[in-house]
Amino acid sequence: MARRILLHVCCGPCAIYPVQALRDQGLEVSALFHNPNIHPLSEYLRRRRALEQVAENLDLPVIYKDDEYDPAEYFRRTAFREDNRCFHCYQMRLSRSAQIAARGGFKLFTTSLLYSKFQKHETIRQVGLDAAAGVKSAFFYQDFRDGWKQGVETSKAWGVYRQQYCGCLYSEFERYAGELAAARAGQQPPG
Repeated sequence: MARRILLHVCCGPCAIYPVQALRDQGLEVSALFHNPNIHPLSEYLRRRRALEQVAENLDLPVIYKDDEYDPAEYFRRTAFREDNRCFHCYQMRLSRSAQIAARGGFKLFTTSLLYSKFQKHETIRQVGLDAAAGVKSAFFYQDFRDGWKQGVETSKAWGVYRQQYCGCLYSEFERYAGELAAARAGQQPPG
């Protein structure tokens, strides 16, 4: 019998390679979509639909925590902490993932955030280990970045929506700030 692992998933494209890598290690993978940080709601819904598409292609069971989609809670936790917002965002999502994993009888949990070359891996690792303290589910750290290109190519081949920013309002602003600056200067935005 395969060991069960709960994979917190931030979006469909970022789930592809981690699911395959974990299965290659003999793990039975289920996913969790819990992302109250994603802004706006229309973006959350696009990413949810993308995960549904990926889940269908991978025959992946998914727990959707739409009832816990609460951007106001995300903003309360990150307000006036912009320099450290990622830590609080990781903590919010991985703590909940650890609780759900333990309640669901998963001996292990991890996150597709570890697939991204743009995320803070050491912070994620420490937050995951801290989240596992006191629950009956261990954090499984694996650096999935070596599969970045493979995941991108697969998501494009499947026609899966690929977001242009991490998810929160801050990252959206950072991603599109160049376009705003060009508009202010009366220039055509790049791209």
